[in-house]
Amino acid sequence: MFLQVQNLTKKFNHKTVVKNINLSIKKGDLVAFLGPNGAGKSTTINMLIGIIQPTEGRISLNGFTPQEKVYRQKIGVVFQESILDDDLTVRQNLMIRRGLYPHLSRNLDYWIEKFALQKIIDQKYRTLSGGQKRRVDIVRALLHEPEVLFLDEPTTGLDIQTRELIWQVLNELRREMNLTIILTTHYLEEAEEADFVYVIDHGEIIASDSVENLKCKYAQNRLTMKVRSKNVQLPGKYQYQWDGNKISISVSTSDCLEILSQLSDQIVSFDYRQGNMDDIFLNLTGREVE
Repeated sequence: MFLQVQNLTKKFNHKTVVKNINLSIKKGDLVAFLGPNGAGKSTTINMLIGIIQPTEGRISLNGFTPQEKVYRQKIGVVFQESILDDDLTVRQNLMIRRGLYPHLSRNLDYWIEKFALQKIIDQKYRTLSGGQKRRVDIVRALLHEPEVLFLDEPTTGLDIQTRELIWQVLNELRREMNLTIILTTHYLEEAEEADFVYVIDHGEIIASDSVENLKCKYAQNRLTMKVRSKNVQLPGKYQYQWDGNKISISVSTSDCLEILSQLSDQIVSFDYRQGNMDDIFLNLTGREVE
């Protein structure tokens, strides 16, 4: 496995904030960490990037550990708070960063174009909007062409257009560079695109699987129908919930079409909602994303 984590544990003043976390991450995957505030996501990320030391456990990236220089060269990080210099221009900030890595295949112009920084490249960093700063932050993390990009809630507070641009480019880079992305996010629609999801609560992994498998286990599709009469003859193999003259059923898409066809002359209106990441999160943690 490309990135392997075994029994990762972190204690602060005898309080365990991350407990026995195990991860197996394949190269090129987009992996999402989901969990409520205080669940241990950021602490886990900080151990993976080497900012804090685990109390117990092992982290290995192709055999290298976070304490080794090679490991640190293989990763890029976009923190929740920017670490760039407010008084320097975008170009100056990025040139300083790139100067640390003289032998790279992609020059600065490549990244400027990729993330549409042309109009702001000579502005001081402090003058940028939140979305502009975040694009620059991501470029800073990618300049040295890492194999793994860590994104700690990278699009929180950004408008939908900026979020879409960022993810469009990141998905292109995944294809071009076989880039592995490890993401924590409050936007569940971002996690929908992940190859694999770890749900973390109270410092422990409470579920881990592909999005599709998690949906099968924890997020049922629901058909709601308003019918003409409570005397309607319903197929017998389902469990129905009545609310006045409305019926709610958990069904697959194919079963939904069959029911609607059978009851077409009895239905006044209907709504079909597919299970999503919100359902998974709520069913696993008992809470909505904060």
